Amino acid sequence: MPLARRFRLPALFCALAVLVCELLSRPYAKMGVVDDGPYTLMARHLASTGHIVFNGWAAPMLGWQLYLGAAFIKLFGSSFTSVRMSTLLVAVAMAWLLQRTLAQAGINERNATLGTLAFVLSPLYLMLAVTYMTDIFGLFAVVTCLYGCLRALQAATDRATIGWLWFAVGTNAVFGTARQIAWLGILVMLPSALYLLGLRGPLHRSRRVLVSGAAATLGGALFILACMHWLARQPYTLPEPLLVPRLPVAHTLAALAYLFADLPFLLLPLTAVLMLELRGLGALSKARPGVVSLLAACSAAYLLLGLHWRHLHPNLLLEPTMRDWVNVHGIFEGSDLQGDPPIFLSRAAQIGITAVCFAGGMGLVVCLLRPRVGAEAAREEIPGTLNSSGSEDSLSSVNSLRSSASLPALRPLEAARRLTLGQLGVLLLPFVLAYTLLLVPRAALVVIYDRYALDLLPFAVALLLRCYQQYARPQLPLLTGALVGVVAVCGVAMTHNNFAYYRARAALAAELRAAGIPDTQVDNGWEYNSSVEIERAGYVNDPHIVTPMHAYIPVSPPAADACPMHGYEGFREIHPLYGVSFDPNACYGEAPFAPVRYSRWPYRSPGTLYVVKYLPPAKE
Repeated sequence: MPLARRFRLPALFCALAVLVCELLSRPYAKMGVVDDGPYTLMARHLASTGHIVFNGWAAPMLGWQLYLGAAFIKLFGSSFTSVRMSTLLVAVAMAWLLQRTLAQAGINERNATLGTLAFVLSPLYLMLAVTYMTDIFGLFAVVTCLYGCLRALQAATDRATIGWLWFAVGTNAVFGTARQIAWLGILVMLPSALYLLGLRGPLHRSRRVLVSGAAATLGGALFILACMHWLARQPYTLPEPLLVPRLPVAHTLAALAYLFADLPFLLLPLTAVLMLELRGLGALSKARPGVVSLLAACSAAYLLLGLHWRHLHPNLLLEPTMRDWVNVHGIFEGSDLQGDPPIFLSRAAQIGITAVCFAGGMGLVVCLLRPRVGAEAAREEIPGTLNSSGSEDSLSSVNSLRSSASLPALRPLEAARRLTLGQLGVLLLPFVLAYTLLLVPRAALVVIYDRYALDLLPFAVALLLRCYQQYARPQLPLLTGALVGVVAVCGVAMTHNNFAYYRARAALAAELRAAGIPDTQVDNGWEYNSSVEIERAGYVNDPHIVTPMHAYIPVSPPAADACPMHGYEGFREIHPLYGVSFDPNACYGEAPFAPVRYSRWPYRSPGTLYVVKYLPPAKE
């Protein structure tokens, strides 16, 4: 067996690339990052008492994530960094697993490696991989389930198929306890796999396989019901509604449209490569005269929708359209500090990136409209492969694929069980549809964040690369590797800037405490305030808490002449006299405390945070 195949060196390279990029970014800070502060306090409580206790800011169950975080606390001590390293461990493992999953999906090793790197070295993945948020843990459950389903569909025996189906159910059930939406693997992806196994053709399996798979899926569903029943009985949790009393259609559609419009930006190396396919537009327009009109209609629709919804979404048409984690400022945008942070992506850069993303989308349309090419197309037509005919392979036909750059050398049985693009779509698209539907209540009632796209991106990579192999060319060009490197540099810079910014906020908090000002008199943004609230009051005072009844205590509004806190205003313990600001002139001006600077790669000029007064001088 070749060394590369034995040790899966391309997958190992993807995992090591994530680890190296994260270490270069210096991801440490002595405070919570977005939602991971309350989760870290839960892991700390679990490590010290052995009990899971919610604190008013957790809609996810957290499950195995808490136990892994508690284990890291016991091993390396109680700190935000030690808990976040548990997420990094999962993120590194998932980079390895995703490369193998893409290879199982019929994507050749080179393309699978580049596609994996385009995703795991993106700024969104790199930033989330060093927080204690639930997104990476939930995505790990989804990717593991997908890998199990692909192995089940391509297994050589009924026994192996049953084993992989139970593996997919078991891992998705356990790992999905961190983030409930990941259980769509059991509820949607497993039934899709069983549907494919029940069809007549190379994937068809015996009734014993289908019955065993259905029993595993049913067992997984019962496990989910038991977990949801347990979660509903826990005090200080936040329920997520599946239905909304009133659906603002325009607002909901706009939020979902901007989420999907962000996908090309989050996979920029692959999107830019698709842009090159526009070179074949001239030849395609001669064969299909209506293609130019179709592209013009798509462009017009994009512009009209963006202009029509500009009052619902402030980002108009420029990437990044969601602007939450990955945005024009290069740091997380929802901290609710006073003032505006400095710009990381200029307007010119936004325009250029948006043009590349839109051209890449048009290039994908051109690819899909022209005939299939190479061995990938030939394989779809070989009798006995995964076409609809269901006839048997001839050994000579399979061996003819071995010299192809598009596919690895395959044994006849392996070739017969490789999924076609259509079958891959049957496995993946129901999950995408169900996931999108579950985002509707969130889009209608609250807001959608760009991190919600994380679970969709592996599916987008798999389908995009299969389409590229089938309709464009067998191998991604070398330009893809260069673009992955550029995006990785940006990801490292943004991750570094984000944590440097949080370190600066922690330094300001320490400076104020040294001056005798308690944390309860400082507005240091949502992340810091939530930890102070939990440590003082025991939980975050949120009106959505159902159990125990009357847990929420209304908070009196601040004085009319006080500077208002931005964002969440339900804190009972926070009564700010001072606040952290990007602008020294915000509120009632700069307070007599030294500002703190933080580094901003690749810029020479650092960012600066100031302490400003929240009350007029006469009331201090």
